[in-house]
Amino acid sequence: MADIVDRSFEMREAAPGPQGPGVLSFAVTWLGRWPLAQIALYVGTFAMIAYLWTNLEANMARLGLTPGFAFLNHAANFGIGEGLISFEAGDSYARAILVGLLNTVSVSLVGCVLATALGVAFGILRLSGNPLISRLSQVYVEGLRNTPLLLQLFVWSTLLHLLPNPRQALSPAPGVLLSNRGLFLPSISANGWGLPILASAALLLALQGTWLTRRRQSVGPAPLAVVAAATIVSTLVPFAVALLAGIDFQPDVPALHGFNIIGGISLTPEYTALLLGLAVNASASIAETVRAGILSVQTGQWEAARALGLRPGQILRLVILPQAFRVIIPVMTSSYLSLTKNSSLAVAIGYPELVSILNTSANVTGQALEVIVIMMATYLTLSLAVSLAMNAYNRRNMRKGGFGR
Repeated sequence: MADIVDRSFEMREAAPGPQGPGVLSFAVTWLGRWPLAQIALYVGTFAMIAYLWTNLEANMARLGLTPGFAFLNHAANFGIGEGLISFEAGDSYARAILVGLLNTVSVSLVGCVLATALGVAFGILRLSGNPLISRLSQVYVEGLRNTPLLLQLFVWSTLLHLLPNPRQALSPAPGVLLSNRGLFLPSISANGWGLPILASAALLLALQGTWLTRRRQSVGPAPLAVVAAATIVSTLVPFAVALLAGIDFQPDVPALHGFNIIGGISLTPEYTALLLGLAVNASASIAETVRAGILSVQTGQWEAARALGLRPGQILRLVILPQAFRVIIPVMTSSYLSLTKNSSLAVAIGYPELVSILNTSANVTGQALEVIVIMMATYLTLSLAVSLAMNAYNRRNMRKGGFGR
């Protein structure tokens, strides 16, 4: 048989191009030059998997556990202190895991937005002609990149818990209160219609962005005044329609009542510490990516833009950044992926995200293997979703010939 395989390989090497179908060709492809060794390896691998599975079933049966995911429908006898949807002890494990997943997704999305804003700002400041600003930005970036994220989370958590109590809460801005109970922001009460109204405004802004992109490709970029006016209209139209429909808007400003702060939007110290830790840490990597992307643009582009009479801000916004984004966007995907996966460190500061709730579920039910499978599948799905979204955005803009100005 070895002679037949060797002759088959010689024929494959002698005849270029794809090989035709056939059982022998398929066997040669999968078994290689040493088919007996390959078959023995496959058999041994499957035998080891079967042995481990049999041993696992026996141990679980001895403990009174049944392999499978039926436990997801059982009642969870623990509570979750924070979540985007309600959860009470006695709800199913599936709902508990959903609460953790939503918490992970929410902190990851908001963290990516904040990290992008901070990263772009510090990436530009690192290239400032002012030595003081440039050096301070470098200290910010290098200090964050060379210290562990877990240590940074502990620092943020400690700082937030050292803040004054609600009676002596700090007010960094009108309507904003900061204490050891968390961050409290003002909001607007719309009798339960707040989320649909915000979703409508976001949809209009997305349609506006599509229109501006098509207009830029056909007749050129829109004037800044037109962009500002379109943004204001897109934001205010849903609220105007809601007012005409009779929805009553009331300001909801956080205020001290008794020994606590009520009203507005409240962010717990754990959520705030995790959000700040993830966003600030990721912004350092994004800042270096932005700096490298800007430096990749040829010096002649700056000189040509200056010759046209553009101001420095216009040069950066209209000429340099659209070209730098071709380098920045693919690398920034890695920063978003790292931020999403690093949210699992929230278990160290007590925020109930996906890993924390799954660990609790595994400890209570004993279904450790199933919980690990759920954890791996969930993070794999989140990572692939982020990669697909960023790659689709990058391909669309590269196909259209440039990034938005």
